[in-house]
Amino acid sequence: MKKIFLAIAMVAAFTAVQAQKIKGSDTCLPLSQQEAEDFMKANPSKSVVVTGGGSGVGIAALIEGTTDIAQSSRKIKFDEKQKIQAGGKSIKEVIIAYDALAVIVNPKNKVTNLTREQLEKIFTGKITNWKEVGGADLKIVPYSRETSSGTYEFFKESVLKNKNYKSGIMSMPATGAIVQAIGQTAGAIGYVGLAYVDKNTKAIRVSYDGGKTFTAPSAANAKNGSYPIVRPLYYYYLTNTEKTAKPFIDYVLSAKGQKTVSETGFISVK
Repeated sequence: MKKIFLAIAMVAAFTAVQAQKIKGSDTCLPLSQQEAEDFMKANPSKSVVVTGGGSGVGIAALIEGTTDIAQSSRKIKFDEKQKIQAGGKSIKEVIIAYDALAVIVNPKNKVTNLTREQLEKIFTGKITNWKEVGGADLKIVPYSRETSSGTYEFFKESVLKNKNYKSGIMSMPATGAIVQAIGQTAGAIGYVGLAYVDKNTKAIRVSYDGGKTFTAPSAANAKNGSYPIVRPLYYYYLTNTEKTAKPFIDYVLSAKGQKTVSETGFISVK
């Protein structure tokens, strides 16, 4: 009897060790968590553990061999790919969804429209008071993600046109922290994935044509091309672990998985 119990315990321990790990982008986090939950319901023998930390953290974990899939809101960098190749391995990239990046402010803020140029000046420190963009006489408090975040890099590239963020900008370790801070700070502004916009924040309508047209961030506007700040979301895995990674990724790309993409506030790839 003791041997039977020991065997059961060993099997349980082995199963726990074999849990598939997904790590990285905070933007992808709510989507991956929901997909993992649904995947495990459909496949009771499978175990998937999802954690955030930022795109750079996820890709670093993939390089180190501590995660099976890296979730990322930016494309893998050349030097990251080189590190993988230096270890004699190759990487596979899969786009699993698209995301509209929303600029958010405190709900009490009366400003509803901002041009890309105004956003650039706010986040680089050239505009410091809301009255400069039609708002109240109130200091602007911009919030940003940490440098390891793919969202940080995408916003810098798309909105700031690769100019540097202002010195001393409030840098937050997670997207949820930005949402919380903006909900509690009257003069705050930040950027988050569309799925994170809630009643405690207000999404700004953005113009990329010098103020001729302003568009709100939404899945519909991202899909029809009218909202300008949209980026793909990626899963990365090593080709030698394809047998482990592919069943979950195939599920995410399935009709059911893509339905979840839409339901969680992202844009499906199909």
